[in-house]
Amino acid sequence: MSMLERIGSPDDVRDLRPEQVIELCAQIRQFLVDRVSRTGGHLGPNLGVVELTVALHRVFESPNDVILWDTGHQAYVHKILTGRSDQFETLRKKDGLSGYPSRAESVHDVIENSHASTSLSYADGIAKAWALDGVLGSTGGRHVVAVIGDGALTGGMSWEALNNIAAADRPMVIVVNDNERSYSPTIGGLAHHLSTLRTTRGYERFLDWGRRMLHRTPVLGPAVYDTLHGMKKGLKDVVAPQGMFEDLGLKYIGPIDGHDVFELEHALRRASAFDGPVIVHAITEKGRGYRPAENDEADRFHGVGIIDPDTGRPLTGSATTWTSIFSDELCRLGAVDPNIVAITAAMAGPTGLAAFGRRFPDRLFDVGIAEQHAAASATGLAFAGKHPVVAVYATFLNRAFDQVLMDCALHRAGVTFVLDRAGVTGDDGPSHNGMWDLALLSIVPDLRLAAPRDEPTLRRALAEATTMDDGPSVIRFSKGAVGPDLPAVADDHGLDILYDDRGAAIDSEPPTGHDAVVIAVGSFAGLGVDVARRLADQGISVRVVDPRWVYPVSAELVEVCAAAERVVTIEDGVRAGGVGSALRDEMGRLGRDRPMLHFGLPDDFLDTGSRSQLLEQYGLTAQDVSREVVEWVSATMAAPQPAQQPDPTQASSPNLD
Repeated sequence: MSMLERIGSPDDVRDLRPEQVIELCAQIRQFLVDRVSRTGGHLGPNLGVVELTVALHRVFESPNDVILWDTGHQAYVHKILTGRSDQFETLRKKDGLSGYPSRAESVHDVIENSHASTSLSYADGIAKAWALDGVLGSTGGRHVVAVIGDGALTGGMSWEALNNIAAADRPMVIVVNDNERSYSPTIGGLAHHLSTLRTTRGYERFLDWGRRMLHRTPVLGPAVYDTLHGMKKGLKDVVAPQGMFEDLGLKYIGPIDGHDVFELEHALRRASAFDGPVIVHAITEKGRGYRPAENDEADRFHGVGIIDPDTGRPLTGSATTWTSIFSDELCRLGAVDPNIVAITAAMAGPTGLAAFGRRFPDRLFDVGIAEQHAAASATGLAFAGKHPVVAVYATFLNRAFDQVLMDCALHRAGVTFVLDRAGVTGDDGPSHNGMWDLALLSIVPDLRLAAPRDEPTLRRALAEATTMDDGPSVIRFSKGAVGPDLPAVADDHGLDILYDDRGAAIDSEPPTGHDAVVIAVGSFAGLGVDVARRLADQGISVRVVDPRWVYPVSAELVEVCAAAERVVTIEDGVRAGGVGSALRDEMGRLGRDRPMLHFGLPDDFLDTGSRSQLLEQYGLTAQDVSREVVEWVSATMAAPQPAQQPDPTQASSPNLD
């Protein structure tokens, strides 16, 4: 039996002899490469925290002590040591092992949301509660440990928490996992400070050496040592300038070699015995021990698909992605307009801004994992005559909603937000589905939002958005490969008509008498056309409209919808407060009500699974949508017609508004 096979819980890790610990670390590294290469996932970050995670579980007793991971994509080794190694074949699959900590999986997991910079606030709250209960710290018997990456430490929320943690002076261990990277090399003032510490990693050893040497000197030796120890702050500023942390009132230990498991154990035990907050600064190497990752300068295999474990090369074919099209078009526009600038929150590569940065290095601003600052800084750039393009994952825009509303929109700033991974993303679990943006942004005054359906409409929307200087604009698109072009069969007052069972010829006025008009949003345009064809086969007259710019709801869209008997909307966001709701409200305001059926996502957290699995689970397939629409149309046609306009809330469909 291998060393790894003997590990069923953290108790087994604590029982190992030193030579067994070294062997375990080697086996974990090989296990990660073998398993993650089959499923895809966050390989590089976890290769970098093998020794750190082993040391944590040898010093602390989870779950009595809590270990918080920030962000959770570096918790694979933690999952292995807490008895879940036999589930790694199902990593990031439906009903399988989550790619992030999951309370449903284990009592050893605490934080699930995997949005960076949250762990210190969690830790502060837990410490407060345990202090009230008298169980906190070495005297109370329970420890709070937050493991935070140097990238996550760039987030403003981390520093809000540190300010409170330092002021309260409650026992807590904060491990800074410093690998110089989040996705790409970490930037900013904090990164420069940590870089300085990396190059002066001898302070504690120096002080230990001084103590040993001076205590050998009779009479004067101890006194001289005490004097030097009293000069600690000044000495540290010279040998290792970690005053930033100590000025906050935080005890600092480090820098520690993050791949020396026994040095880590020693530092963590010292930290756990201290009656106050302690920073343990561990230097790790992302992708450690796997040559293809170590040689990948871009992101050290931060996230991989299915790869050849020997070479690290992808085994699945590449396709044109939404992100790559956006990247190409932004570079084209940037070459024409020097006022276009770009902002990333530490994710230039994943969001497609890296190429813009290489071509225009002075016009790409990486603000670290600080989406709020990104949005407010963009407002300042717009005031000063630039047109900022802020590219983030849709799920991360949630964090900057106040700045979008009260900075960009209130000041009518010409800022374009590009939301990658909008809608169902699937594999990364509930915290990463970009399903909230349509509902959140629907209430922002004067905000314009486009949902392109294919490559031409994405390029067109970006070109239009970067000329809008009187208010914020948003462009959202899905994760992964872009589908084939879906050209409009006609233009109706600026709206793209994608299908009409009466033919492509559209009169100048909206035709009347269709049984239904289908409003298909963004990547669901193809689904809308498929549904329409199925409905036409059932004798239901239908047309499909893509408004392209879905917010604000235009008067032209209202008229097109009012010309039909019924309205069906299909969107890849939550139904509550989404495009369908906004259209219904605007039609009601203008006295153009029609019965409406909305298809979208429930206001709930979705399970982990592939995009196709989740769309099928929530009834967002052509078969499911067309069947429900046929039943709804049949029911409303068969029902006695009242004298007044029917109340749409009385129809039978559970999705009916």
